[in-house]
Amino acid sequence: MFLRTVYNTIFRRSSAFALSILVGAVFFERAFDQGGTALFESMNKGKLWKDIKDDFEKNDNGGGDDDE
Repeated sequence: MFLRTVYNTIFRRSSAFALSILVGAVFFERAFDQGGTALFESMNKGKLWKDIKDDFEKNDNGGGDDDE
């Protein structure tokens, strides 16, 4: 029953099949990208700019050549 419904909605017409492939590719790309980013950030925790920028910002007391 389930396979018949899938066949009738997705695989029966070429246009629906092509559209399902495109939609699936977009969702897979987004999930793969977010998963890869999460893995990269977890493996490099403490080394990324977002983790260490507070150390540099609090050490900067405005002692530069800023025109105020």
